[in-house]
Amino acid sequence: MNIAVYCSANNCIPDEYLRLGDEVGEWLARNGHSLVYGGAIGGLMSRVSDAFRRTRDNNRVNEELRGQIIGVVPNRIILSGRKAENCDSLFVVGTMAERKQRMRDLADCFICLPGSYGTLDEMMDVASSAIVGEHQKPTCVLNYKGFYDPLRQQIERMRNLQFIPEQENYKPVFVNTIGELFEQITNLK
Repeated sequence: MNIAVYCSANNCIPDEYLRLGDEVGEWLARNGHSLVYGGAIGGLMSRVSDAFRRTRDNNRVNEELRGQIIGVVPNRIILSGRKAENCDSLFVVGTMAERKQRMRDLADCFICLPGSYGTLDEMMDVASSAIVGEHQKPTCVLNYKGFYDPLRQQIERMRNLQFIPEQENYKPVFVNTIGELFEQITNLK
């Protein structure tokens, strides 16, 4: 599967969060998935893609089962000197909106790790585009140590006040541990 990973690009986050990126990248590579990500360096983005490449290249996997690193990077990020150099395929786009669209088109499912405005934007973009019927690709959100608890509370509040209809046809799956995340992805096959 092509799995898009949305996450922080900030290097100043606690090490335990950076290690989540290592675990996700290693798991994706060991299981023959392809990584679709923002094609930039920094924070969890680098950790996921670097761990993926290291694991994939150190394991002599059957070529047919070897996943690829697919980056989608806007021109502005290239101009700022933050383009990743470890992608097998790199799509250069004009804007962040084009990046979100291309990643959505390339991915079979989405993983949201802890992040900031960009991660929330990508998560909401995936959910809102699914709600209007543009896709039905699953989203798994890693709520590590309650990181997304306030977001879950807000979603529940919107549901209780009927801003989100009862018959909502698309729901991101929130999981609390990395093991639960991998189990959810494995069950998608």
